[in-house]
Amino acid sequence: MAASVRAQVISLYRALLAESKSFPSYNYRTYAVRRVRDAFRANRKVKDPQAVERLMVEGQQTLALIQRQVSIGKMYETQKNVVED
Repeated sequence: MAASVRAQVISLYRALLAESKSFPSYNYRTYAVRRVRDAFRANRKVKDPQAVERLMVEGQQTLALIQRQVSIGKMYETQKNVVED
């Protein structure tokens, strides 16, 4: 994997994690962080440039989805759980 592609993948990973951690609900937040980490770990060994490109596009779509869900979640925030304090 080229250095620039590696940097893009790491940047996407950090953006996904940061956005996932901004969910107002504890359950959604932990689920999103776990899914991001698991997805990147599962695809750690991918070397094919076409597959990496496809996964990058999928990751960017997921980032957009998470951003939308976070903004919706902030509009309709509920009471915090005991775990969230």
